[in-house]
Amino acid sequence: MEIKESIIEVKDYLTKSNLPACDYVINPYVGCPHACRYCYACFMKRFTGHAEEWGTFIDVKLCDKPISLKKLAGKSVFLSSVTDCYNRFEEKYRITRGILERLVDADCSVGISTKSKLILRDIDLLKRFRSLRVSMSINTLDEGFKNDMDNASAIAERLEALKKLHENGIYTILFMSPIFPCITDFKAIIEQTRGCIDEYWFENLNLRGAYKQRILDYIDEKYPQYSAEYERIYNKGDKTYWALLAKEIDEYCISRQIRYKNYFYHEQLVKEKLQNGLKKELTI
Repeated sequence: MEIKESIIEVKDYLTKSNLPACDYVINPYVGCPHACRYCYACFMKRFTGHAEEWGTFIDVKLCDKPISLKKLAGKSVFLSSVTDCYNRFEEKYRITRGILERLVDADCSVGISTKSKLILRDIDLLKRFRSLRVSMSINTLDEGFKNDMDNASAIAERLEALKKLHENGIYTILFMSPIFPCITDFKAIIEQTRGCIDEYWFENLNLRGAYKQRILDYIDEKYPQYSAEYERIYNKGDKTYWALLAKEIDEYCISRQIRYKNYFYHEQLVKEKLQNGLKKELTI
């Protein structure tokens, strides 16, 4: 797929966060070539003026203003919320690498979320952080399903990246997101990865906007045996499936002493944070 590539200048890399577990976010790029079918970040087009389809453009952010280490003292920073900071253009531009080289001297905790094996390029730098967590998004072990959903690194490559990060003493999180009803096998994923994962996070599939019907059509075509369940969940608002799955995850993880967090209904967490003006974090 051809990606329209642009360079833009921004005033600051840091943005105050509305996410439930961090103070600031850094998005080194606008857009994402992973082109995930279920990507919620496509809403960003409303603010960026792009007419192109989400996943077909990338804006590389340049910023002359140094990141304020004083501002970050005692705070938490997340890379990234509406892009993958290790998307394939990072190999060329090294924007994320440059940002991390600045953050390594800050008295803050840093979280990185990615679907890319490119993060292994920066292991030398990541090992220097005093407080760092790396999460890798995986919601299937089926490469065919993965290929239907995104253009990111293969599942096998993500698993290998997690293994190498863990071997180098970096705190690893497997972010099982988004969980597709009836398709994502959380137990199989855990059993294959327990040896290299410090913590598991879970988030359910949320469908809205333009991509809602796209996903439902995909289920009708590829997994018609699950169409009725998706109809109940996403068109009738029945939350029974998620309630039962959350209970099953609790029981499974607690009985095996697996460290985990449940971020089901993540949108509600963000809404609560905005309403209450304080950070909310789910813990077991």
